[in-house]
Amino acid sequence: MKTGDVVTAFYKTGKYIGEVTAVYPDRCTVKIMAVLRHPAQGDLHNPKQTDVPFFHERKALAFREQANIPATTIQPYEGSILNYNDSLKEAVLTLKNRLEQDGTAFSEKSLEALKAVQREYELMYNLAWP
Repeated sequence: MKTGDVVTAFYKTGKYIGEVTAVYPDRCTVKIMAVLRHPAQGDLHNPKQTDVPFFHERKALAFREQANIPATTIQPYEGSILNYNDSLKEAVLTLKNRLEQDGTAFSEKSLEALKAVQREYELMYNLAWP
């Protein structure tokens, strides 16, 4: 990877399209341009469990936010770059639909957390949901 490359990158269960702004031996700094998969809700150390000390509400990285991402999770991207707000809405709705179909206690708690995150997006990005 080199500075200026457009890539896909995984970060804490989310997947993004971004631009490499710095390269280090084991990681790259990536400026976020679009969301491909919304991060999962809950405790990453205790997946699929609801009885945890803190059930995380995890937001997607923000538009143009820069994150240090392990180089092993970065791949070149050659498609068109999606509009950030549109990609965020699609990623949230995809996760929401998957959780609604699951029907487990974990998915119900994840939906509650996702709804709280969705309200924050409405305020931050002035998003309207279908």
